[in-house]
Amino acid sequence: MKDKIDDLLEDKALHGAIAGVSIRHAGSGEVVYEKNAHLRLTPASNTKLFTGAAALETLGPEYAFATELWSDGDMEDGKLEGNLYVKGKGDPTLTEKELSEMAVFLREKGVREITGDVIADDTWYDDIRLSDGILWSQESEYYASQVSALTVSPDQDYDAGTVLISVSPANKDGEPGKIEVTPDNKYVEIVNMTKTGKTREEDELKVEREHGTNRIIVEGTMEIDDPVSKSWIAVFEPTGLVTDLFHQSLMKEGIRVQGSHTRIAETPVHAIRLYERSSMPIKQLFFPFMKLSNNGHAEVLVKEMGKVVHGEGSWEKGLDVVGAEMRRLGVDMETIQLNDGSGMSSTNLIPANEISQLLYLVQEKKWLPEFLQSLPVAGNEKRFAGGTLRHRMQGTNAEGNVRAKTGTLTGVSSLSGYVTTKDEEPLIFAMVFNHFLSEDVDEIEDQLAIILSDHQLIVKE
Repeated sequence: MKDKIDDLLEDKALHGAIAGVSIRHAGSGEVVYEKNAHLRLTPASNTKLFTGAAALETLGPEYAFATELWSDGDMEDGKLEGNLYVKGKGDPTLTEKELSEMAVFLREKGVREITGDVIADDTWYDDIRLSDGILWSQESEYYASQVSALTVSPDQDYDAGTVLISVSPANKDGEPGKIEVTPDNKYVEIVNMTKTGKTREEDELKVEREHGTNRIIVEGTMEIDDPVSKSWIAVFEPTGLVTDLFHQSLMKEGIRVQGSHTRIAETPVHAIRLYERSSMPIKQLFFPFMKLSNNGHAEVLVKEMGKVVHGEGSWEKGLDVVGAEMRRLGVDMETIQLNDGSGMSSTNLIPANEISQLLYLVQEKKWLPEFLQSLPVAGNEKRFAGGTLRHRMQGTNAEGNVRAKTGTLTGVSSLSGYVTTKDEEPLIFAMVFNHFLSEDVDEIEDQLAIILSDHQLIVKE
């Protein structure tokens, strides 16, 4: 095994790069192979292993997020005399459907008019929307969505804080394409600069949000027979999108709002709670979070841990909790630096040995089944099974065998998880690659995992 891995790590794609590899026996924790395993490297989304483990330990698999309706007024003759507060507590799974259900609840309670304002309360977390790892040029990307305690998702992947932009070609040459926004709203402005042509021109379709605004520019050319193009775009200040959608839901239910529906303020202490919705438990959220490597979910979990443990929903307090839980677990945090929960930050630094150590230590936890089930499975094409590994290692002994978390940034790639050898011995592996110039090193990662799955650890006499 050692010679095969050593040869693999000499691949020309890694020339001038750094490879950190740590392989342990899952039963004893003994390191059976290591290379540069104590070097601190940028782990990309392998950071989520630490966030996820800390969240399962701190919050628990059954923990759920809440969204509430509060009022500071009284009901009289179908009128809610006062303000209505929509209080968010971090739920990344809130959708337009749930907002509609809240409006239905109010109608069924007899509310026909709100004399005051409909106010959004996102003070459960602080007002810092982006983690340190997000560059300004990434701010419209779905994977860099802003974090708010009151946010909404356009889909069942729960890409909170984004809208889905669907672009279809027109029926006639020269006409602009047709654009649909999900959820439909007035909060974002669409500037349609697309064109339909009989043949494709050089200007490919591009969808971007202007920095610091909700003006989304859609430009480029589509052929008449092109399929629908879908893009998820992060919203600027996602709290406002929730209030826009909720106001639409109120109007659909025949509930009139006399005041504003754009205010953001804290719910007063004398207000009365009218309604509470609980999200799915985080053991279910872990499927899109880990399988699909959802950055927003990671950052919400960090802030939620800070809120629950320290009473402050911030990155600083949340990462304090992650660090404390890792120390209690037995991870050496003296050699680790964490600046976000998702792995977007290039200043996160973790040695491969500490990743494999974490994966060894969590085996003693009662929430291990939830943790293992959330990891992508090599070669399993079902999206919420294989996740980011669903098209990798197919047709090998690693298919269906390797459960591991992927990680990708420019010049950074990682893969860490569990595998069973040919002679049924359980291994833990962590591999982190930094500073390579090729497009990716997925093939090297896959080959290393395949070597482990093909290996016979115990030599028979």
